[in-house]
Amino acid sequence: MKSTIVTFPDGQVSGRSEVVGTVQAGDALGVIVAETPFHPLDHTWPDQPADRGLLAGHPLLGCVTGATAGDGQVLLGAHIPVRRGDPAWQWLVVHLVEPAAAVEAGAEVTLEADAGYRAALSAGHTACHLAALALNAALAGHWRKETGADSLGQPNFDQHAITSSTIVENGSVDVYRLGKSLRKKGFSADGLDWAEVAGRVNGILAGWVAADAPVWIDAPDGTLTARRTWHCALPEGEGWIPCGGTHVHRTSALGGVRVELEPGESELTMRTYAGSS
Repeated sequence: MKSTIVTFPDGQVSGRSEVVGTVQAGDALGVIVAETPFHPLDHTWPDQPADRGLLAGHPLLGCVTGATAGDGQVLLGAHIPVRRGDPAWQWLVVHLVEPAAAVEAGAEVTLEADAGYRAALSAGHTACHLAALALNAALAGHWRKETGADSLGQPNFDQHAITSSTIVENGSVDVYRLGKSLRKKGFSADGLDWAEVAGRVNGILAGWVAADAPVWIDAPDGTLTARRTWHCALPEGEGWIPCGGTHVHRTSALGGVRVELEPGESELTMRTYAGSS
């Protein structure tokens, strides 16, 4: 069984493909095809939810990452014992349907992802990356030590401090640590007015959306675990972030992006919203 070819990085939401195998997945039937437009849940960094939609007319119950070492056994999600992309393994998109769907290997099936849901997640994911870069810029003056820079040359607060990221429809929720480990790296939150920081971030984001900057995904090949990178040609330069998710094609498609910052004792929550409201 070969690794699944995926077309979602190019924005595809439909296709036809041959079923190359099926597996039991709890109470569901896991269907593996040669090529799919569906974005599955990543088992290592599950920030973007799986696509919704239909396989051969049957509603998906879920869409997960699978892997096999070529011994006929397919492991799913948290049961995969190796690092994502291990070249000794084949990496698969496993579409979960009701067992009564009775989809069999060798059949050709249609695959239809929910285009509206995908578009909302893509907007949320692009907004999330733009907000991360804007937050880095807004906090650049609060580092006491030199540290690794992001693709725009700013100290990479997002990379150093992030603990979780959740993509939602037309937005995201990102949580950052603000404790001792970050202070040791040289970042000081002392005296920060987080409302003022949010204002600076939102000002940057407004400019980037107005710039109608193109957004694209680079990938060395079409396999599921190819090292894909999000790019955006911003006025300040080309921003990029490693990413396996889906995105809009231009910043203007977001309508607008704004953030709210919620500081706690030892962490910061950034809520990002895409849309014209």
